[in-house]
Amino acid sequence: MATASVAKPRTSVRVGVQKFGTFLSGMIMPNIGAFIAWGIITALFIQTGWLPVAELGGFGNSAAGTPNVGLVGPMITYLLPLLIAYTGGKMVYDVRGGVVGAIGTMGVIVGAGIPMFIGAMIMGPLAGWTMKKIDSIWDGKIRPGFEMLVNNFSAGIWGALLALLGFFGISPVVTGFSTAAGNFVEFLVHNGLLPLTSIFIEPAKVLFLNNAINHGVLTPLGIQQSLAQGKSILFLLEANPGPGAGLLLAYMFFGRGTAKASAPGALIIQFLGGIHEIYFPYVLMRPMLILGTIAGGMTGIATLAITNSGLVAPAAPGSIFAVLAQTARDSYVGVILSVVLAAAVSFLVSSLILRTTHHSDEVDLGAATSKMEELKGKKSSVSSALLGAGGGTAVLTRPIQNIVFACDAGMGSSAMGASVLRNKIKAAGFPDVKVTNASIANLRDDYDVVVTHQDLTERARPATSSAVHVSVDNFMNSPRYEEIVELVKSSNAGSGAEGSTAVAEPAAGAQTAQPASAVEGKDVLLAQSVILNGSATDRDSAIDEAGKLLLDRGSVDMGYIHAMHEREESVSTYMGSFLAIPHGTNAAKDHILHSGVSIVRYPEGLDWGGKQVKFVVGVAGINNEHLHILSSIAKIFTDKAQVAQLEQATSVQEVLDLFGKVNA
Repeated sequence: MATASVAKPRTSVRVGVQKFGTFLSGMIMPNIGAFIAWGIITALFIQTGWLPVAELGGFGNSAAGTPNVGLVGPMITYLLPLLIAYTGGKMVYDVRGGVVGAIGTMGVIVGAGIPMFIGAMIMGPLAGWTMKKIDSIWDGKIRPGFEMLVNNFSAGIWGALLALLGFFGISPVVTGFSTAAGNFVEFLVHNGLLPLTSIFIEPAKVLFLNNAINHGVLTPLGIQQSLAQGKSILFLLEANPGPGAGLLLAYMFFGRGTAKASAPGALIIQFLGGIHEIYFPYVLMRPMLILGTIAGGMTGIATLAITNSGLVAPAAPGSIFAVLAQTARDSYVGVILSVVLAAAVSFLVSSLILRTTHHSDEVDLGAATSKMEELKGKKSSVSSALLGAGGGTAVLTRPIQNIVFACDAGMGSSAMGASVLRNKIKAAGFPDVKVTNASIANLRDDYDVVVTHQDLTERARPATSSAVHVSVDNFMNSPRYEEIVELVKSSNAGSGAEGSTAVAEPAAGAQTAQPASAVEGKDVLLAQSVILNGSATDRDSAIDEAGKLLLDRGSVDMGYIHAMHEREESVSTYMGSFLAIPHGTNAAKDHILHSGVSIVRYPEGLDWGGKQVKFVVGVAGINNEHLHILSSIAKIFTDKAQVAQLEQATSVQEVLDLFGKVNA
């Protein structure tokens, strides 16, 4: 049985702090491109820039004698805070929360008169959360035809009230906090204490609070400092690639086993690619090595302070290329020197530790990578560079024979994903490997591999702690499927599994496809349940449209449609290839009268949580009766040519023909 790291309780202090930090950085990171754009414009066109242009840089007067506004000021005063607020509100309550968050943040911006990044990070989520609570008051109570009127006016009224609250209440508080934080930073700089922040920053990076510190705290403060001084040292407190590079160089010369062999590749990813998490397992192998990165970080910060150097905008990711691109015009010598000296000191201290301690790197790199992913709370995007595809997640001790897809209900997205992967594994020559699907509530610890949507992985871990866990965000064509196929091949090498034609019984609690004819005389898919031109314009109304088709044919009652919305709020049913399959929660099975499937096509596409969807397939199934049609759908939507035929179909019969005789 495969062995995975033991899941920690999701209520632990570490996880709580990590989730909060992730939330803060989540408001900044999607907008880093806007910060970089502002940094480029600032570096080029301000009065002290490379190419001073008064009209763009916002200095001097126009021909009419009025001061030039430029791009720099409005972007940092309005654009960036509004983007942060919208992102924060959307994280809490989708687009509706984002819009109300942006409205409320305007009050904070105008009331403060300074860049309100921290105010935006407060107002955005607050607006989204309060709007969600307000909507819940009359959820399901609005008369048909009045939904748009109520939704628009409630958002407008509440947004206006939040703008007033921001102007009179929040902006003075945040202004005071920002001033105090800025004064504290200045105090550290003037008294030579800023390098001491590395004592906190470097260990926090390894504990995966790096983005929380960098983008949640340092970036907002750095932007305000950059606006006033044209640059900020704060952008390089965490992003300096020197300390990590020095540690990896030490492993290249004085490491042993796998760690030494993998260090050169890790160095390229860390220093040139800017992905700092690649060196965290090397620290976790020998915790004393954190002293090397702390010493390097302190050296880099001290160099920046002495040379009065900084960046004009955040360097994200922390690549040497990104650092140089955002370096202020007068700071190149200081910034380059800070990176070189940080790497040198980190190398010297780390080398001393490696030379004076004894450790089996070859044995521990895999365990350290697993520990890194446990601390991070998810699969590392770069761990395969250390251990190969699939490495670092678990150590397999026997051939993979039992794979399960798990979702909340165990009947929709998991069935589709299982069908896709089952076909891939069969094509690879392993038809005896079981690929089933089940609800998370029915999982038992007897699987080799558990595949879940990334938002559900932590729910599945406690019940299946001895399995390899694979997180995906797209059940139809996730690139992780190829990794699983390779894992199956490597684990079954020499076991005699390849080419076997044995058929295994499904695991308890799992579901396998059965012919649709098992439905008590009722076809799963009917012509009247297919619409070629849906009328919905957003995700929620599309769920209603697909659900109404199931309701009209007597497959479900109204409670199931409500459950379809609940399911969508917890985990998206977007499958990839322009397809979404909304279905009810596991608790809603009592609302299914008989199995049925509905298909609605939206030729122009509609937004489904940031993804474009053209086909919405409503699913309601008793036991296994709906899985035959799901298997057909999975085969179609993994074939680009057949998806194109569906897009071009001019009759319902063409759609039915494409799915084959699913009701036979």
